[in-house]
Amino acid sequence: MAILEATDLVKVYTGGVRAVDGINFSVEEGEVFGFLGPNGAGKTTTIRIGVTLLALTSGTFVIDGIDVQRRPEEVRRRIGYAAQSVGIDDDLTGRENLILQGRLHGMSNREAGAKADELLGVIDLEDAAGRRAGTFSWGMRKRLDLAQALVHHPRVLFLDEPTTGLDPQNRRALWTYLRRLNQSGVTIFLTTQYLEEADVLCGRLAIIDHGRIKIEGSPGDLKAGLGGDMVTVTLPREAGAGPLEHTRAVLAGVDGCTSVSVHENSVSVVLRDGGAHLADLVRALDAAAVPVARLELAEPTLDDVFLKHTGERLRVDEVRPPSRISGHRMRART
Repeated sequence: MAILEATDLVKVYTGGVRAVDGINFSVEEGEVFGFLGPNGAGKTTTIRIGVTLLALTSGTFVIDGIDVQRRPEEVRRRIGYAAQSVGIDDDLTGRENLILQGRLHGMSNREAGAKADELLGVIDLEDAAGRRAGTFSWGMRKRLDLAQALVHHPRVLFLDEPTTGLDPQNRRALWTYLRRLNQSGVTIFLTTQYLEEADVLCGRLAIIDHGRIKIEGSPGDLKAGLGGDMVTVTLPREAGAGPLEHTRAVLAGVDGCTSVSVHENSVSVVLRDGGAHLADLVRALDAAAVPVARLELAEPTLDDVFLKHTGERLRVDEVRPPSRISGHRMRART
């Protein structure tokens, strides 16, 4: 049963910029569903519409049977939201931050305290419960921010690039928390620009670029849908457009090669039954005197899926974590 459904969703900003351009998708109860795409693809805009922070231009967005435009207060009671920036009060302790959120959600002081203690255990911050949040590392702050979104037992958790700015160790630790949370019954809708994150966490995902969904499915099905292994032929950096086009034409004529695409100084193809046809491909390159700097044969990745459906490699813009967030968010986290 779908707990979240967007139909013909459009958001046009002032000046005519179509950030979200008529997308359709649904999320089943208990799923981890993801939007994979670069910055500017429409991921954050979609989430902000879903959490009632941004009005849509047309279409519908329904959560747990409730239209987000018509009954936003009802929607907020059912969802949790952790944005890219961290919204914790640095002057409060970790436990006090969670109690504050519980109180703002209408809990008694006793209920909020009990929930805070439970969540501090879940996110492995029990030892830091009495420390001011301003002394926390970036990874600890991200985990505390996530816990704030869980205080009121949401049915759906929205996460906008939850691991941006985290080092690899903290990123993987947060994945563990999210898998555990999903196993407890919480539906998760997340956005990410990290291929591995989408592959590890998402049962299903949609690749989105320039406001449009290009393809949707499980990570395994999307990769299998390419129909073969990926071969990437990299030319010397000084090679220009002529040699690249020549290489593209040579590969397009090799038996078993499909979906030929050019990216920077390399040409990628899907090669059916790569082990059997790779020798033919190498002979064709040699016969055509292609100046190969490197040749790689690998199983397809989500980046290859992205390349096939958008014509580009995924553009990842890493964000360095700020040391502090100025100001304090003194309102209930939805």
